[in-house]
Amino acid sequence: MKQLMLGNKALARGLYEAGCSVVSSYPGTPSTEVTEEAAKYEEIYCEWAPNEKVAMEVAFGACLAGRRAFCGMKHVGLNVAADPLFTCSYTGVNAGLVICVADDAGMHSSQNEQDSRHHAIASKIPMLEPADSDEAYRFAKLAFAISEEFDTPVIIKMCTRVAHSQSIVDTGERVVPEIKTYEKNIAKYVMMPGNAIKRHPFVEERTRRLAAYGETAEVNRVEMGDTSLGIITSSTSYQYVKEVFGDKASILKIGLVNPLPRQLFLDFAARVDKLAIVEELDPIIENHCRQLGLEVTGKDLFPMEGEYSQNLVAEKLGVSLSPVKSLEEALPGRPPVMCSGCPHRGLFYTLKQNKCTVLGDIGCYTLGAVAPLSAMDVTLCMGASISSVHGFNKALGQESEGKTVAVIGDSTFMHSGMTGLANIAYNQSNSTVIILDNSITGMTGHQQNPTTGYNIKGDPAGKINLEELCHALGFSRVTVVDPYDLAECDRVLKQELAAEEPSVIISRRPCVLLKYVKHEKPLKVDCDKCVGCKSCMRLGCPSISIREGKAVIDTTLCVGCGVCKQLCKFGALRSQEQE
Repeated sequence: MKQLMLGNKALARGLYEAGCSVVSSYPGTPSTEVTEEAAKYEEIYCEWAPNEKVAMEVAFGACLAGRRAFCGMKHVGLNVAADPLFTCSYTGVNAGLVICVADDAGMHSSQNEQDSRHHAIASKIPMLEPADSDEAYRFAKLAFAISEEFDTPVIIKMCTRVAHSQSIVDTGERVVPEIKTYEKNIAKYVMMPGNAIKRHPFVEERTRRLAAYGETAEVNRVEMGDTSLGIITSSTSYQYVKEVFGDKASILKIGLVNPLPRQLFLDFAARVDKLAIVEELDPIIENHCRQLGLEVTGKDLFPMEGEYSQNLVAEKLGVSLSPVKSLEEALPGRPPVMCSGCPHRGLFYTLKQNKCTVLGDIGCYTLGAVAPLSAMDVTLCMGASISSVHGFNKALGQESEGKTVAVIGDSTFMHSGMTGLANIAYNQSNSTVIILDNSITGMTGHQQNPTTGYNIKGDPAGKINLEELCHALGFSRVTVVDPYDLAECDRVLKQELAAEEPSVIISRRPCVLLKYVKHEKPLKVDCDKCVGCKSCMRLGCPSISIREGKAVIDTTLCVGCGVCKQLCKFGALRSQEQE
């Protein structure tokens, strides 16, 4: 049946039809919806794992048991999962194992712009790269077939535009392959040096076989047009090339991007006058062509960074652009901000007022770095806040201990913060760690995590108690505060920074966007009392603005949290219950 599908939904449908039985992932834009869509199929066991490494190991265990398995993550998540990734390349699989990694060229929601093809090359694992939803669907099924035929995990590389665009998919029925019996095989699966060294030649031979497969595989196809220009491309770049050139250029469209074929490239090059490579981010295809001795145009014209577009491809390859219309007036900027009533706002305000150095982490709370709060100094990667504050305080000692904190969300803490906290307890830096517990994984769209008590389907699940966990990791000082109470936040922060031992503050209030969170009525401004001092504006709440010298509350946004009311010395901000 033909359906219009998002790329991520189509990939999930492909998993379902291929008979996938187990899915374990960690949410990360733009990959999240693959697992959320897979969870809608009752035949597939799906879960959110604490992090990507765990997810990949769960999926490996399932494939070892003889069931087709999948794990999904964004590009930086594959860094976290690199340890099992590289070694399961050596072990191979029992049933099929498919890994989805979603790159984010343009960094719409990421801290870097890395190209995941490097992981495939370095781990010597085949990688498929779809260019639309239909290919995402078909490549998911093909990936399992390749995995089992070549005894290898297979990576499917998505990107933001393929993951979140829609195209037609002609779906079929689910076909569950025969379960592969698990058989003990120490030489294959126990990766101690004596066994691993014997598996390396297998990996190299497998790579040669996969390269030969790519010479004739349907996923690598030639579309001959005008032979004055030949273009080798993949993924969304293929779509841009087709829109610009149509049949006015010949195209070699690559679907299996690792390993790349040899003869297919040479034969295509021989049929065209000039050869251009169009690929986002790093010159993987271009370098392959140069190793083959081909003269190509690529990154000498195209940028190494950012997303491409039809206009960019046309401009760089000398095609005249069609006239475009533009707005006469520039639209006002709309930088991202924390939501009205966000429980993190009061905590970050307190940190700013205390002039703290704040080592931050990955999550929606990273917006604490944005003006007017500007209350974050560093954000590196998942879990780095805790490890970094330990190093910062070990380096500076008393000079920093009383004014430096780590800030990390509850989901990020479960992802990779616990080991950093254990390091503080073990190596005893006088560090204060603040866990922002908003009872959800907020930034990627409200996914459950081990602290919420619910699984991916919303059913009751095991729940980890953060206070007890911190105590178990060696912290005697663990305090819970409500970030809506500014006075209490200030008191506890000063108290813990002054303490001569490691401490944890848990800032606990659920995300204001959760469906079960009850909002209060919007606040009102008493214009007679408002003096236009703008103290309320220091919070950066999108519900508050100044018009004609007076504060104004947007009642469509305000949730009545009352944090701004605590800043007004003149009593101009009132709840409706006070009237």
